[in-house]
Formats: sequence, structure tokens, C-alpha cells
Amino acid sequence: MAAKNSGAAAVPAAVSTPPKQARGTRGNSETLERLRANIGPLSTTMLRELENTLPWYRRLSADERSSLGLVAQNGVAAFVSWYEHPSSPSWVLSDVFGTAPTELTRSISLQRALQLIRTVVQVVEDRVPELAGAAGQVDLREAVLRYSREVAFAAADVYARAAENRGAWDTRLEALAVDGILRGENPDALQSRMSALGWTSHSRFTIMIGPAPAEANATYLATLRRAAGRFAADVMVGIQGDKLILVLGNVADPETAYVRLSELFAEGSVVYGPLAATLTDATASAQSAFAGMAAVRGWTTAPRPVSADDLWPERVIAGDDSARRALLANIYHPLVAASNGLLETLNSYLQLGHSLEAAARDLFVHSNTVRYRLRRVCDVTGWDPLVPREAFVLQTALVVGRLAAPPKQGPDRPAARG
Repeated sequence: MAAKNSGAAAVPAAVSTPPKQARGTRGNSETLERLRANIGPLSTTMLRELENTLPWYRRLSADERSSLGLVAQNGVAAFVSWYEHPSSPSWVLSDVFGTAPTELTRSISLQRALQLIRTVVQVVEDRVPELAGAAGQVDLREAVLRYSREVAFAAADVYARAAENRGAWDTRLEALAVDGILRGENPDALQSRMSALGWTSHSRFTIMIGPAPAEANATYLATLRRAAGRFAADVMVGIQGDKLILVLGNVADPETAYVRLSELFAEGSVVYGPLAATLTDATASAQSAFAGMAAVRGWTTAPRPVSADDLWPERVIAGDDSARRALLANIYHPLVAASNGLLETLNSYLQLGHSLEAAARDLFVHSNTVRYRLRRVCDVTGWDPLVPREAFVLQTALVVGRLAAPPKQGPDRPAARG
């Protein structure tokens, strides 16, 4: 079934006659003449059998049926040439499948290709009494069986090579897609590239970054994809230098997934970015994760994995402006808007050694009032000032907020001129 590029389907290549010196001529001249004379009728019968016995063939478009019909007809013609000059599987591979196995494998699966071969062989085998005399029927049947074996092995070889080529191409395309997310490429072009990889998620993107193993071979990457596939609808893997990047889509149980997947990274810190609603947000999430990786060593007891948002203080100290903006947007500004003394109470509590009583005396209120306001701080920001690490995040947010606010003008200090 030779094929050459013709859009979506495979088109047969011209049948070439193998050199006669391969193994000499087999079969008697009478059988050969009958075979040559019946190529047309055999092809017609074969096409009718394809329609009658293969439901998937009937569901193909007219162009695809025509192209695959030509492929099957070429298989009949190739058998006649092979019967006259038996040759090696390499000849079967080039003469039946031609030079475009990729197009053939895109048209039909390996299972359907073998069904197609079986139909072609069955048609020839059923017509053996008409194609050979009594003395040549056994020889012709044996030739049909041997030919079917050669073609079946050739088909398996074609699909195996096509799978290897697709795997190599998919790996390159996957690396480009991951790099496009990190660099913030055009979302439409990036979505098209990801769709070519079979990516279906349009929201809930997560990026995990950690140390890559010394030898991230194909077996390791396959294991990583398989494990990630248990928790996410879509998975992409990228390796940049000593960093392993995992892009997940639609994670079902994030907390469990991050912990389990972090075990597949090499030894060291693993950081995951915030959940992203769109591809554009996924770029920001990836940048946060990379900033977190650069600053995570500042938190010596950081969990593995750790959220990039949990590293806001370290990221601010390291000069990450996105972390500064996040502290303002998520902590400082909400506290200012909440009023009711939350900002003042939090500041007193943090400045006076995390003491409820000292803060109450400083604010001239009861300690229960301080406790209530601190609970309100937790409700407004999501960070609990009674937990030491979270108190550090809140204190960093207060510092960032004060630095972001315009300086107050003293009574004897003239206002700056614009």
C-alpha cells in the first residue's frame, strides 16, 4: 500500500519492480499471466470487500476512501510483482508503503492498517482456484501467506518508525510550548501549539519548578507524565538547564498533587506558582515560581513543595517587584480599606513582641479586642498574625505599604514642588 503526500490521506507511489537477481523468478508462467490479467478484477473485488467488511472504511470521507482504495490496489499489484520475484522485507516496505509512512499513519491506525492488509490478502486467497491451475494452487497459497507475513511486519515497522518520529517532534513542540509560556508569547499562537500536543485545558494552569535529575532520560519523563496524568487533565514537561518545569492543566486535588509530584523532582526545593485562569496568567504564575526558586533559600525551613506566594517576603528582599505589588494588593490595601483599627492593631502587636497584653495597653483597649481584631486581620488577608511565619509575611506587607505611601509633610516642612 504505497503512499505519497496528498493532503490528509495517503496516496500510492508507483510500484517498482525489484531486481530479478534477488531470488529469481518463482511460479509458472501460466499463474503469472493469470495474476497480471486479474489485477483489475481483484482490485474491484477488494474495494467491494472493504466496503462490506470494514465499517470504519465506510465512515471515511470520499477522498480518504479513494486514497486508501488506491493504497490497497497497489498492494494487489505489489503482490503480483512479489510473486514473480520474492524479495526481502525492505523491498516490501518501500514498494507497498512507499516513502510517506507518516501520511499513512495519520489516515488510519495500525489496527485498521492490518485489517486493510487482511482484506487484500483474503481477496487474493479466495480467488486462488481461478488464478492458478491445480498444480500451482498450493504454491500460490503459500506465496499469499508469506506475502501477508512480510507486509504485516513491514506495517508494524512503518508505524513504529512513525511513532518514534512523532515522539521526537512532540518533545520539541512541547519544549517550545513550555518556553512560550515562560516568555509570554501570543496566547493564540501558544494555544495552537499546545492543541497540537493534545492539550485541552483552557483554565486552571499550574507551573511547578524544581531541580532536574542529572539524567532526565525518556523513561524518567514518561514516568513523570504518567504520574502527573493521575492528578491533572493535561501535562507538559520542560527542562531548562538544571531546572525541571512541569505545566499542569485542571488539577483535581492541588494539595495532594503538588506533594506527590514534588517527590519526582531531584533533591532540592520545589516551588509552584499561583493557580492561573488563562495562558496570560500562566506566564505570570511561571515568573512567580522562578522568582520563588531564586529566593527560597532565604527561608531555611520552607516546606517542599512551597507556594511562590508563601515566599513573598523573600522575593521582595530579592528585588521581585511582582511580590511587592502582591503584598500591597492582597494585604496592605485590604487592611487600609477595612479600617476599624485593624492596621494599627496589627502594627502594635507586631512591634511589641507579638504580645496581646502589650498591644492592648498601647491601644488603650481590652486584650480581647486585640484578639478579635487580629482574627479580623486573618479574615481580611488570609494570613494569621498568631502564626510566626504568617506574622512575618504581614509585617513585610506593612513595611512595603509604608514605603509605597507618599511621605507625610511635617508642619515646618514645605511641600515638595512638582
